[in-house]
Parts: sequence; C-alpha cells; structure tokens
Amino acid sequence: MNAHVSQGGWPVLVLNADFRPLSYYPLSLWSWQDAIKAVFLDRVNIVEFYDRAIHSPSFDMQLPSVVSLKSFVKPSTHPAFTRFNVFLRDRFVCQYCGAPDDLTFDHVTPRSKGGQTTWDNVVAACSPCNLRKGNLTPHQAGMFPKQTPFAPTVHQLHRNGRLFPPNYLHESWLDYLYWDTELDP
Repeated sequence: MNAHVSQGGWPVLVLNADFRPLSYYPLSLWSWQDAIKAVFLDRVNIVEFYDRAIHSPSFDMQLPSVVSLKSFVKPSTHPAFTRFNVFLRDRFVCQYCGAPDDLTFDHVTPRSKGGQTTWDNVVAACSPCNLRKGNLTPHQAGMFPKQTPFAPTVHQLHRNGRLFPPNYLHESWLDYLYWDTELDP
C-alpha cells in the first residue's frame, strides 16, 4: 500500500457528473476530509468506498474512494499556457534529443530575436540541449524540435496525461480511468 494511504491520506478520485475524471494529470484527487465535507454539502455522490470507516459520537461512515460531482463542470476548451502544460504537451521529453530529465523551457526562436513566449514558440528542452542551442535560431544551431510547437486542446493534454498514471491507483478507481485506452502518437 502507498505510504500516503497507509499514513491516513485515503485520497478520493473526483469525477465530473459524466463519471470522467476532472483531470488526468494531475489526477483529480481530494483528501477524504474534503470529500466528506462535499458529501454533507450535497455537492457529490459517493460512487465507491474504501474498506475503512470514520466514526464520531453521532455517526459512522465508510470512507469514499470515488465521488462524482452532482453538477457538471464544463471543461475549459483552451488550456492555460503554463510550463507544466508545455511539458505535458511534449510528453515530458526534450524536443531536441528525447531525454526525459532536467527539463527546461526553450524558446524555439529566441526572445532576443523576436520570439514570443507562446504555445507556438516554446518547447520542453533538457538543460544540455537548451544550453547548446543558446541564443541561436534552429537553423543557426542545427537543432530542430521533434514536433512543431502548437497550442494543444484540453483533449490532447488529457490524452497525454493518461500516459503518466500516478504512483498510487486504488483498485476502486480503475473502472473510471482509461489507462489502457489506445492512444494516438
């Protein structure tokens, strides 16, 4: 069992009203305390339980392991431009050499040469490649990203997020996660 759980963490998978996770990476999880609070506020339905209960002087309750929101939350169609989302779009690998470690943010066209900090000009790059490319354009450096940078959709980020399951997956969550779904490259 995961140390987080054995120390009383008991994370709860949070599903939208359509029974899909609110996000895959990071996986939409709440603490058991937040889930219990949402149950009492009548904001969620309990879908699955842990084999563990909490007790108070006035009631006993089995801990939820999966909850679904009672009201559908419309997913954003345009993901925020963040370092994390760039890494997720690029599947956490350097777009120049494919290394998965020591990732940084690289402006394909350097800012000093008019490059913007946008989806279309930023890629994940390992530190050695970023240092080697430096302040040069791809042509000057002879270094070209494996994929042309682009603004991803939420669907594309979710699809990529499924490639990176969290360290802990409770068996009661598996029917609501689609880790084995065929994914496009």
